[in-house]
Amino acid sequence: MSTSAATRLAPSGLPETPFAANAAAAPPHSTPGDWEPGRRVIAPSLAPLPGHQWQEEPHMSPDGMHVAAVVRQEDDSFTMRVDDGVWDASFDKVWSPRFLADGRLAAIVQQDGEWTVAVDGEAWPETYGFIWSLCSGPAGRLAAAVQQDTRYGMIMDGEVWETLYENANNFALSPDGRRTAAVVQTVPLGQADIETFMRGVYSVAVDGEAWEQNFMNVWTPVFDNRNDRVAAQVRLSHAEYTVAVNGAPWPATFPCVWEPCFDPATGAVAAPVRKEGRWGMALDGTLLWDARFFQCWSPAWSRDGRHLWAIVAPQYGRFTVARDAAPWSFTAPVVTDLVLSSDGTRAAALVSNDNSDWQVVVDGVPWPGRWEMAWRPVFSPCGQHVAVRVRDRARETVLVDGKPWRDAFTTAWDPTFGPGGAVLLRGVRDGACERWVATIDDFKA
Repeated sequence: MSTSAATRLAPSGLPETPFAANAAAAPPHSTPGDWEPGRRVIAPSLAPLPGHQWQEEPHMSPDGMHVAAVVRQEDDSFTMRVDDGVWDASFDKVWSPRFLADGRLAAIVQQDGEWTVAVDGEAWPETYGFIWSLCSGPAGRLAAAVQQDTRYGMIMDGEVWETLYENANNFALSPDGRRTAAVVQTVPLGQADIETFMRGVYSVAVDGEAWEQNFMNVWTPVFDNRNDRVAAQVRLSHAEYTVAVNGAPWPATFPCVWEPCFDPATGAVAAPVRKEGRWGMALDGTLLWDARFFQCWSPAWSRDGRHLWAIVAPQYGRFTVARDAAPWSFTAPVVTDLVLSSDGTRAAALVSNDNSDWQVVVDGVPWPGRWEMAWRPVFSPCGQHVAVRVRDRARETVLVDGKPWRDAFTTAWDPTFGPGGAVLLRGVRDGACERWVATIDDFKA
């Protein structure tokens, strides 16, 4: 792992994770008929089809209409099963399948020792030494990290960056899914070449073009909501950190910074910063929140830019959520997966005492019950309801406003809110892959 890509851990020992402001969008291309309450069987059985040696874990489309899995066929080739059929094409290997926002199914595939991407069974014509970190945005375009001839960069819909680098990591996609960025190494670095490293060998490449400025280290490039500016954490010297925007560092430096985020209303950049042993929030280099917390990270703006949220530690080892520097009274040893309502006035998060029992906290109030595992909360578009997928004793279900669905799955996927308070549930139950449209009334006390 390169120096610039090393994962930095929180005091709890957990890696830091970026958080989106809201993930409550309904599945694309849905029709009113798709939201009629009731059950639909997508695949009566997920047992391997005849002629298949084995099958990997299933993946369900966002609209719940299709289920897919990597399968190994009798001739030892691999392909994708989709519902009760398979792709016409087969490959030496198939890896990292996922449904895109527009409903297409993509996967990384290998043929004759070279790697590429296949979409709905059709492979990109160009092949590469290796491909990973497949991702897509709302525009339906498909990006990935790529290695070719020991050089690294990114690829978008089969078109690779014009310039590839000795090292690339921390890959990022713009909000519209049309632009790419990554931390790149622009200067050759020999073993134990400390002098060159201290002069700066890392930068950020946007669509393959690197910033002119180099830094000792760079982390977590992020785009603004207009998709044309990029901010990142940078290290200027042994003990000086700041944020650079389009390559230009803030005028102020700090002993440490965390991931920046753009104010969607003004374009200003906020980032958690450390000062005199405590943490606060800076805006364009000027302290916005007093540095009074033992930790501060995962900043998230409301969509109108009126409120800034973050996970903070008012006491050592006790974390909570703060809005505009005002923390909730509830605290826990672990707080993660901060999510905001669409208007940015409400927030939900997951909390745990020891990473083995999880609770959901909404607006500072914990829901009853603890779970072996819980996934990222989802707000309804109106912001009045919150849904969370949870697991306990090998069964998975969905909670809405703290109340469980009347049944459970052996395997489930995250819920989605639809029109009129409908809730889309997807899962495997009694060996069948099912799509349920529930109502708020289906969630009991």
